[in-house]
Amino acid sequence: MSLSKCNNLISFLKFITLILCCSLSYVVATNSSQIIKDSETLTSNRGNFTLGFFTPQNSTNRYVGIWCKTQHFVIWVANRNQPLINDSLGVLTIYNDGNLVVLNGQKDVIWSTNVSNITLETNSSFRLSDYGSLVLMDTTENTIWESFKNPSNALLPTMKFTSNMKLASWRTPFDPSIGNFSISIQRLNIPELFIWNETRPYWRSGPWNNQIFLGVEDMTTLYLNGFHMEKDSTGTVDLYFRTDDYGLMMYVLNSTGQLNEMSWNIEKEAWEDTWTNQRSDCDVYSFCGPFGFCNSKGSPICSCLEGFEPSNKQEWNQQNWTSGCLRKTLLQCEIAKNQNKSTNGNERDGFLKLSNVKVPDFAELSFVDQDACKNQCLMNCSCTAYSYDADIHCMSWNGNLIDIQQFQTGGTDLYIRGPYAEHDISSDNGHKRTIIITVSVLIGTVIIAIAAYLIWKKTSNPVGNMKHGIFHFNKIEKAEEYTDNVIGELSQAKLQELLLYNFEKLAIATNNFHESNKLGQGGFGPVYKGILQDGKEIAVKRLSVSSGQGLKEFMNEVVVISKLQHRNLVRLLGCCIERDEKMLMYEFMPNKSLDAYVFDPSRNKLLDWEKRFSIIEGIARGILYLHRDSRLKIIHRDLKASNILLDEELNPKISDFGMARIFGVSEDRANTQRVVGTYGYMAPEYAMHGVFSDKSDVFSFGVLLIEIVSGRRNSSFYESENSLTLLGFAWIQWKEDNILSLIEPEIYDDSHHKNILRCIHIGLLCVQEAATDRPTMAAVITMLNSETIDIPPARQPAFLLRQNMMNTISSESYSNNVLSITDLHGR
Repeated sequence: MSLSKCNNLISFLKFITLILCCSLSYVVATNSSQIIKDSETLTSNRGNFTLGFFTPQNSTNRYVGIWCKTQHFVIWVANRNQPLINDSLGVLTIYNDGNLVVLNGQKDVIWSTNVSNITLETNSSFRLSDYGSLVLMDTTENTIWESFKNPSNALLPTMKFTSNMKLASWRTPFDPSIGNFSISIQRLNIPELFIWNETRPYWRSGPWNNQIFLGVEDMTTLYLNGFHMEKDSTGTVDLYFRTDDYGLMMYVLNSTGQLNEMSWNIEKEAWEDTWTNQRSDCDVYSFCGPFGFCNSKGSPICSCLEGFEPSNKQEWNQQNWTSGCLRKTLLQCEIAKNQNKSTNGNERDGFLKLSNVKVPDFAELSFVDQDACKNQCLMNCSCTAYSYDADIHCMSWNGNLIDIQQFQTGGTDLYIRGPYAEHDISSDNGHKRTIIITVSVLIGTVIIAIAAYLIWKKTSNPVGNMKHGIFHFNKIEKAEEYTDNVIGELSQAKLQELLLYNFEKLAIATNNFHESNKLGQGGFGPVYKGILQDGKEIAVKRLSVSSGQGLKEFMNEVVVISKLQHRNLVRLLGCCIERDEKMLMYEFMPNKSLDAYVFDPSRNKLLDWEKRFSIIEGIARGILYLHRDSRLKIIHRDLKASNILLDEELNPKISDFGMARIFGVSEDRANTQRVVGTYGYMAPEYAMHGVFSDKSDVFSFGVLLIEIVSGRRNSSFYESENSLTLLGFAWIQWKEDNILSLIEPEIYDDSHHKNILRCIHIGLLCVQEAATDRPTMAAVITMLNSETIDIPPARQPAFLLRQNMMNTISSESYSNNVLSITDLHGR
C-alpha cells in the first residue's frame, strides 16, 4: 500500500472515530437528561419546584412527585396508587414507546403517561416548568402530556381546572393514594365547585357570578380576585387563578375534605394556611336538611325558614337537623289547584326575603330581569324560591331548598315563596288578628300625624331645616375635638351650599341599596350607583358601621372636597347623616377606577400609551391643585389606583378624601400619631415616623406612575428569589438598562420609547427614600411636559425588598402610631 493511501486510510479512520465519539457523546447526554434515578432530582428554572423520588413520613414506600420549596409539601404524585415498596432502584425515564414511565428495580413499568398516539419518530422529552407542571414534549416542543391536566390534590396558579377533571385527596396525610374526597366543577349552566365524599356532596361553593363564588362568605371582588372562569363553545368550563398580588400560593385538598389556601411565608420559609373552605358545620352540605338554613353565629345553628317547621321535632330538639323542615300551611296556588280554580290578585302567594345567603343547590337559570324572574316563579306553583344576580340573572328553584347558609356579610338575596295570608283561622286566632289590626291602625295614624307635622315644618321653615342639619355637624366637632382645624374652616353658609339628602331619597335612588347597584367595596364600606328622580346618576358611598372610618373622617371628606373644584378631582354632590347612617354622594364615574383597567389583563388593552400618559398628567395636575393652587393646601395621604376614578372619556379624577389633611399657610409638614393609608403607597418617613408633607403624596404618585407604565401592582413582589417589590424591580431594571422588561407589553411602541423612559425616570425620582430628594408636583409636571429639560439622576428608591415593607408595617404596629391600612392589595 502506498504512503498516500495509508495516510488517506488513517484520516478516514480518524474521521469515523470522531463521528462515533460524537454520536456516543450525544446519546449519553440525551439519556442522562431524560433519566431521573431515585437519588436524583430535576428543579425548575426559578427553583420553586422539584421533581424526584420521595418517601412520606411514617412510610417506607417510594413515590415520584413534584414538591414546592420543601419536600414535605408535595403537590403532585405520579405513581400514587402504585408505590415502589422497599425499592430504592426506581427510575423516571422515557420508555421505548415515547411515554414517560416509572420503572421499579426490576425494570417493570409501574406508572406511565399512557399516551397512545406517540409515534416512534417523535423522540419525546420532558421538562419541569416554572409553574410546577411536568410536561412531556415532542421534538418541536409541542405538549404531548402534562401533569396540569392530570392533577393530584392541588390547584396551582395558571393551571386550568376543567369540568372534565377532578382533584383527589390523599388517603391520609402520609399516604398519597387516592382518598375519599374529590373536587369537581358541577352545575355547568351556573358553575359551582363541589367537594365530594366518595359519591356524596360534602361542600359546595355556591354559583359563580363571573367575579366570585356566591357561597364563599369572604370571597369578594377584592379577595381571591385572581380567579377566572371561562366556558368554551363545547360547554366545557375552565377555572384558573393567578397570584400576581399574593406571591407563591396554591389550593390543596387535604385528606379530611378541607380545601386550604396555602401561601409561602418568605421570612419564615414555611407554608401557612391562609384560608379554608370549612369554618363550621354550616359548611357541610345540607347540614340543616331541606328548607332549613344554617347560621354559624346562631344558637342553635340550624333554623327552619319562616313558614316552615321541623319535620321531626324530636330529632330537631336533639340537634339532629338532617331531616329538615316542612311547610306549615299550603301555598295559595296549591289551595286553588286543589279546589280547581285560579287565584285572584288578592290571593296570590308572596315572597319572604332572606339576605346574605348562600343560595340553595339545583338552581335553574333563565335570562330575564328581576321583575320577570319574580313573576315567572309566581306563575309556576312548583317554584319555591328565586334569586337574582346582575351577572348570573334569574335563578329559581322547584321542590326542596337544600344547603342554605346565612352569612354575616356577602352572599346574595333569596326570595322564598310563602302563602299571602293564613286562612284556617280559629276564633282565638281571629281575636288576636283583630287586636293586631287595631294596634297597626293606631300606630299608622300616629306615624301619619308625625309625618304631616314634619312636612309642615320643612315647607314652612327651610332655613331652619338646614340649620338642623348643621347642628349635627357641630355635635361632631365637639365630640371629635377636631385638632386638625378643619371644622373651623367650614362656615354655615358653605354647608348650606352642600345638599343634605335624606335617607329615603337615597334608598329609592339605589333600589334600597340592592346588590345589583353595587359598584364596589372600599375599605370603609360599599359604593352604590343611584339614579335620582330627575334622572341624574350618582355614586353613593355608604360608610359601614364596622369600618374604621368614623365621624371625623366623614366630616373631613365633607369639608375638604366641598371646598375643591378641579377637573381632575371627583365632585361631591351632597351627604346624609340620618339614623346611624353616614353617606356621601358623588358624581357618577361610569368607568369605575383606574385599577380595574391597569391590573386587569382583559381590559388593559383599552389604555394605550397616549391614554395612560394623559391619565398620569391628569393625576399630577389634580395633586398640584391640592398642594398649591386651591385656596387650601391639602395633603391627600391615600393616593392609589383604586382612588383614581375614570369618567366616560377615561379622564382621571382623584377621589376619597377621608384621610386628607389641610395645612396652614406657613405649614409644610406635620406629625401624626395615627398613620393612615395603604400598604405599598406610603412614603417611608410617614410609615415609620408619622411625618407627612406634600412629598408624601409625591411618593404615592411615583408608585402610581410606575404601576401605570408596568401594569403591575407595587403590593406584589417580583423575582421571588430576591423578594423585590415593584419599586425594587424597576430600580434593578433601570440600573441594568433592561427597562423593556418593566414596561407593559400592550402599550410599548418604539415611537413612544423616549416618553415612556422619561416617565419611569420621573417615577423613580418621586419614590426616592429621602423626602428632600423628591421633586415637587410642579417640577413633576414640568418634567412630564418638556423633552428638553434635564432630569437629575435618581437615587435608590425606598422599600426595595418586600421584607423591608413588611418589617416596617409590623414594627410600626407596636409603636405609638396607629397604622390604618385601608386596602391591603390596593384593590
